[in-house]
Amino acid sequence: MTTQRRSSSNTSRRNEASRRAILTAAFELIQEVGYAKLSIEGIAARAGVGKQTIYRWWPSKGAVLFDAFLLMLGGEQPPGGEAALPDTGDLEADLKTVLRATVEELNDPRYDEPMRALNTEITHDPALAALYAERLDGPMREMKKRRLRSAQRAGQLAEDLDLDVAVEMVWGPLLNRWLQRSGALTPEYADSIVETALNGLRPRH
Repeated sequence: MTTQRRSSSNTSRRNEASRRAILTAAFELIQEVGYAKLSIEGIAARAGVGKQTIYRWWPSKGAVLFDAFLLMLGGEQPPGGEAALPDTGDLEADLKTVLRATVEELNDPRYDEPMRALNTEITHDPALAALYAERLDGPMREMKKRRLRSAQRAGQLAEDLDLDVAVEMVWGPLLNRWLQRSGALTPEYADSIVETALNGLRPRH
């Protein structure tokens, strides 16, 4: 029995090591060769595994890239509880802090190509789109709504505000400009989004 447990533990460690090697290889390769030239064969060669090992865990290179991106972002929720946006009581300042951090991330060359590739794959792959919604976009949207809901309770936003629409109004312009490369992503632009959105979202007296 002890031998079986030890064997199972060793297999689990090998599987986790292979998984991380594959995800790291995918993230590195997409920055070197671009998404169009990224292949399962190339990922397998870089990671030192067989193609079938990759296909056993992921159905496509888009799915591999999505998990690689999550790993590079830190993977699981931080220890000690659920992730949350800053809540200092000053909604405008908190949103500006978050959007400025988003600008910095979107301007980071390490993430630019992987994020653009993911957006392309999500557009064409319904299964990957559903996975993205479940594991990343959905939880992030709920986190944003919790911060706005806190502002509602504090009387800083209208009680009948549609929080889903509000999230799109605050974060949508930034992501749209990044996707379409229609202008510079700057801290000043992030601030102007927050100010413009909140001027229309604050309750009327």
